[in-house]
Amino acid sequence: MHDDPVQFIGQVRAEISKITWPTRREVVTTTIMVLIMATICSLFFFMVDFGIRTGLGAILGAVGS
Repeated sequence: MHDDPVQFIGQVRAEISKITWPTRREVVTTTIMVLIMATICSLFFFMVDFGIRTGLGAILGAVGS
């Protein structure tokens, strides 16, 4: 039927002991990689947005004149 709370806590501890925690160096490395990729993506989308905005402004300016 239902496991008792003591057995459940024992199973939780057994599962937690299987976890492989990253080293400090791995955490720092992946954090830096994420920040670099976020910066690259933000620059890319800024340039795409700027290009679309400039292109549409030129098209609408030419049509509106």
